[in-house]
Amino acid sequence: MAEAARHRAALLLMVASGFAGLGYQVVWTQQCALWLGHESASVLAVVAAFFGGIALGALWLGPRIERSERPVRWYAVCEVAIALWGLALLVLMSPASDWLLVRMGAQPAPLWQWVLAFCGTFLLLLPATVAMGATLPAMERVMSGAGARSIAAFYAANTSGAVLGVLGTAFWLVPRLGLAHTAAVCVALNLLCGLAALVVFPARSPLAANRADVPGVPGVSGASCATAPPGRAMLCRLTITGLLGIGYEVLVVRVLSQVAEDTVYTFAMLLAVYLVGTALGAAAYARWRHRVSDAQALGDRLLACLAMACLMGTASLWASESLQVWLRAAWGGGMGAAVAAEGVIALAAFGLPTFAMGALFSHLSACASAQGVGFGRSLGVNTLGAAAAAPLFGVLLTPALGPKLVLVLIALGYLALTARAAWRTPWVWGPALAAVALAVWTPPLAFVDVPQGGRIVAYRDGIMAAVSVVEDADGVARLRINNRQQEGSSATLLVDGRQALLPVLLHPAPHKALFLGLGTGVTSGAAAEDPSLQVDTVELLPEVIDAAQHFWRVFDRTGPNPRQTILAADARRFVRATDQRYDVIVSDNFQPARSGSGALYTVEHFRAVKARLAPEGLFCQWLPLHQLDIATLRSIVQSFLIAYPKGVAILASNSLETPVVGLLGHPDEAQQAGRFDLTRLRQRLAANGFPRAPAAFGITDEFALLGNVIAGPEALQRFAADAPANTDDLPVVAYAAPRITYAPDTAPRDRLAVLMQSVSVAPSEVLATQTDPAWARRMAAYWQARQRFIEVGQGVRPSGDVQDMLAQVREPLLSVLRLSPDFRPAYEPLVGMAAALARVDVDAARALLSELDRIQPAWPEAGQVLQRISAAPH
Repeated sequence: MAEAARHRAALLLMVASGFAGLGYQVVWTQQCALWLGHESASVLAVVAAFFGGIALGALWLGPRIERSERPVRWYAVCEVAIALWGLALLVLMSPASDWLLVRMGAQPAPLWQWVLAFCGTFLLLLPATVAMGATLPAMERVMSGAGARSIAAFYAANTSGAVLGVLGTAFWLVPRLGLAHTAAVCVALNLLCGLAALVVFPARSPLAANRADVPGVPGVSGASCATAPPGRAMLCRLTITGLLGIGYEVLVVRVLSQVAEDTVYTFAMLLAVYLVGTALGAAAYARWRHRVSDAQALGDRLLACLAMACLMGTASLWASESLQVWLRAAWGGGMGAAVAAEGVIALAAFGLPTFAMGALFSHLSACASAQGVGFGRSLGVNTLGAAAAAPLFGVLLTPALGPKLVLVLIALGYLALTARAAWRTPWVWGPALAAVALAVWTPPLAFVDVPQGGRIVAYRDGIMAAVSVVEDADGVARLRINNRQQEGSSATLLVDGRQALLPVLLHPAPHKALFLGLGTGVTSGAAAEDPSLQVDTVELLPEVIDAAQHFWRVFDRTGPNPRQTILAADARRFVRATDQRYDVIVSDNFQPARSGSGALYTVEHFRAVKARLAPEGLFCQWLPLHQLDIATLRSIVQSFLIAYPKGVAILASNSLETPVVGLLGHPDEAQQAGRFDLTRLRQRLAANGFPRAPAAFGITDEFALLGNVIAGPEALQRFAADAPANTDDLPVVAYAAPRITYAPDTAPRDRLAVLMQSVSVAPSEVLATQTDPAWARRMAAYWQARQRFIEVGQGVRPSGDVQDMLAQVREPLLSVLRLSPDFRPAYEPLVGMAAALARVDVDAARALLSELDRIQPAWPEAGQVLQRISAAPH
């Protein structure tokens, strides 16, 4: 085979190998997160462990490959080793992660968590990552036998394959095939690469007599590198540039998470743009190499250009939010436009810096090679620096200094690597002055939307997210994560409190409850108001725990509730690792499109929760229908029913704009635990010790409590039908939910209407068999009234004119009450509107109140208002 054809084949193999490598990284990162959790230490530990294994492979195997006359065998063995360990992990990942989970525990100390997360992941992936670290040096050595070493070209090809890998796995393979089958595709690619190399390349590649004079080295001959720093200094540069390059990536991703939608597609686009820039920089350097005459000067200029590019990329971050909004509007909306807009803001931040990074790495490794340093060592030390970047910049520096200052320090770090003489040129002191100006005269890289007349009450830049509390002109405080995700407000006590009280009151005698997710703390705090209930609350972000103190005033408190224990931990890992049993477990309505949240809606997680329930326990999973499309909702319901076949569905409230659906399940389906005993529910309502009576939350009686049920087990089974279940291996929710986040195609009220039309409930599915038939008929009428009430609300146009509002709702709401006189949600607004109507039309107000009193004489409110307006002078 001609050498040109072999060179093209080598580049093709590097593309395929890069595709597989990033495919594995995506798969293994998601799999490891299932046992590690999504705490900052765990997430960054996976990155550090992956880079660490690759660095070890390059450093350990690189010199051996460099001295070998049969490098093609090394390459083939490494590719096959990756494939075999990829196959092994399909079997070993689950038991190994279970063992590590037990060792870590539910609430590990930070140092123990970091050590176990890093060491466990490092060792679990080590055979594959070590082999990955040797594939590029091995291919570079294979092609050196022909006297045509092209480090930059192979590096560019390998990185281009990585781009295809991250995009292919995120947008196609994982959503359609799942994690295991995606890994199998990568296994097949590795095997093909290994076998193809043995067929295409000669078995022997003779060693060059003098590596410093090898023609074709990017960075040209040894003579041109004579003025470059010696090998040890060059390796030091390679290490530090690897550290700074990944540090820049960690920081930019961290900042853009406040602007972008923070989905699996967001991170795929950010990583793809980062890799594209690196590949283009390396490819461009491969074409420039013959023009190089002074390696030292070129290295200094590349470092200075990279510093300036990082400053320009940092400056683009302030405009990223406005740019994204403009692009989405200009491109007409839709998911494609939204994802493309995220790609553009990533390009603005990453484009020039990563282009310079690719060229700089190629230049430094070429000069090191020309001075007798093997490419394996160059790649190894560069990757070793990258492995240290996540903990250094992500865990230590960013929370302490803030993203802006750390990004400025990264730029200055590149400048510090230039020669002393270079500081007398504008190539270096120009970026240095720009860095100082950026540090002194620009605002922090914090994105917080403050309403007119409002103020920022609290802001904290954490390791994984920025958390803010913003107060509007009316004094209503709102908690936001990354300025994108609102976690509640001080004005939502009624709805948030209902999400606690409904499941807590449906249990006959709870003593211990677990809440997964804290938010403002209003939901779990409402449960903790029960003097007989001990509440544990698990929250992922420590910054959210700190911010929640600003919402204690909702409960007239200045300090935490002593009956509530707040635990900083990943909810999914806590459930699997704890040995506690709970009477009630309530899972927050996590935004399913956000990265990592989809794992809280899997079959495996629902089963783990079931194992933590006491014998008569109750699990409630809240779902934000205003952030879910119907297809994704069906998948979640399907997953829930696999774990809880007798599950039922409830509504948190009758809200049309922010509907929240709950799924209820019990651990003992054999006893038909999905049914509720009316006598025990009445006792529970009568004996509750809440300082605010449940009636304050709209739970006035057993009708108001059970009336929230919207679907029994049979209706839910029909609704879910053939929808794919969301599992750890096939995370359909994480990849489907972003569609409605990027491009909502229906209003929440429309999705609620579709749901209500698709489900139904019968008394026999919810009530115990000994329930009085007459009462069961009243309950069925209540459910019919609730259905009609929601239908009526679909067509209402809000108005400040009470007569206009009554013209729309008077007769429809009266018809609802005639269906079920027990249905208070239709009664109370009519009483309020009648009281307001009395100011302009007393006779109409009296007629309405009289009709209300006739339909439901047991409730005093209509009669009291009627007496008041009758007694008033007119």
